[in-house]
Amino acid sequence: MCSTEQKPLFRDLTGEDPEPEVTEIESLCVNCYTNGTTRLLLTRIPHYKNVVIMSFSCPSCGYQNNEIQPGGATAELGIRWKLCVESSEDLNRQVVKSDYTSVKIPEVDFEIPAQSQKGEVTTVEGILTRAVSGLKQDQEKRRAEHPDAAAQIDAFVERLEALRSVATPWTLLLEDISGNCFIENPEAPKKDPRAERTDFKRSKDQNHVLGIYTHEEPCDDDSDSVSDSLPGTLTPGDPGEGSYDRLVKDEVLQFRTNCPDCNAPADTNMKLTTIPHFKDVVIMATVCDACGHRTNEVKSGGGIEDKGVRFEVRVASRDDFSRDILKSETCSMSIPELDLEVGGKALGGRFTTAEGLIRASVEQLKCAPALTGDAPGLAKERLEQFTEKLEEVLESKRAITIILDDPAGNSYVQNLNDDPDQYDDALKVTRYERTYEQNDELGLNDMKTEGYEEES
Repeated sequence: MCSTEQKPLFRDLTGEDPEPEVTEIESLCVNCYTNGTTRLLLTRIPHYKNVVIMSFSCPSCGYQNNEIQPGGATAELGIRWKLCVESSEDLNRQVVKSDYTSVKIPEVDFEIPAQSQKGEVTTVEGILTRAVSGLKQDQEKRRAEHPDAAAQIDAFVERLEALRSVATPWTLLLEDISGNCFIENPEAPKKDPRAERTDFKRSKDQNHVLGIYTHEEPCDDDSDSVSDSLPGTLTPGDPGEGSYDRLVKDEVLQFRTNCPDCNAPADTNMKLTTIPHFKDVVIMATVCDACGHRTNEVKSGGGIEDKGVRFEVRVASRDDFSRDILKSETCSMSIPELDLEVGGKALGGRFTTAEGLIRASVEQLKCAPALTGDAPGLAKERLEQFTEKLEEVLESKRAITIILDDPAGNSYVQNLNDDPDQYDDALKVTRYERTYEQNDELGLNDMKTEGYEEES
């Protein structure tokens, strides 16, 4: 055990931090080719993520440059967003773009390729404004030297400017292979009526663009590449390599990982347990001594089931609160009475009770930026009212139906009858055939089960 005090690598970005840990590096100025100074600050932006703020200044020529890079691991899946812009409210939606986000507007045949712009936090209208500003750059010179090209650009700028009036609906498409882009939902916590999010599995070439290689793949350059490990998995060389095969019941395996919040070294405990009438699951818990962050995660001990499963659980009294629930990462949750619908990753994989699931939802909503930040009053009021409704459920003043839908079939809801074959009038279980889109999201359409030893 290390005797030195552990400190978070990424501390909150605040003016109250008396000693921010800034690293200074002597580096070459790209303007005058003399040596300047680059300052690096590892910090955490509230309600967003860990970032690395870089600032360069040259004392010789006065050149300065500032840049922000993500400080966390690459997401497990890429993300596609489709937003139908129908009103001025949609233009004010906040948008988070990373360096790897591509932007498309099919109605005007407009595209901003990935890695052509730096990551930023902006709005839908801000994307249009920046595009128009870039197209207008050097237009005066272009009109004198290339009048035909300048006229075409002016005509296209008018089409982009017309999108701001939203005279007719148009579509904004975002695709990010790093999984680090986001479009605000002004109707939260209700389902967004005009935005659709789709996760997708990256191709091998897309992984290489992000610098992710498997241990069998050589790097394209002479330098050593660092492949991102998926959260909650073991990489070769870890103390727990091959540990799943060594896990036995009543044995707790501990290995060293990094805190998902501040990235400081932390201990993760892993235990195999059996859920009666279901299957074996792996429960993982991480505690960080540096920032105090605690996280619990549940992984299925088996593969994807042949069919998806849908549970409808009636929660009307305190007796229903004690029902055990295993919710996997692929399981979405909805409460029709409250118009609530969240994806599988919102609450993560967890083994809890009906009460614990509702309390976890309340805790996440209370940490939402709309309640703790400078969000508009309407959004804050809406979230406060919704949180009060969930509190009424916990006080048994409001009955609800929790619907859990898991295409992978790896979720479980306890039958309160002593005989699991008997009917539980507060629980409805439906098993169904997955759609092509659901199989595609789970990566089953690309899975090769015959002749996999042959090279493609």
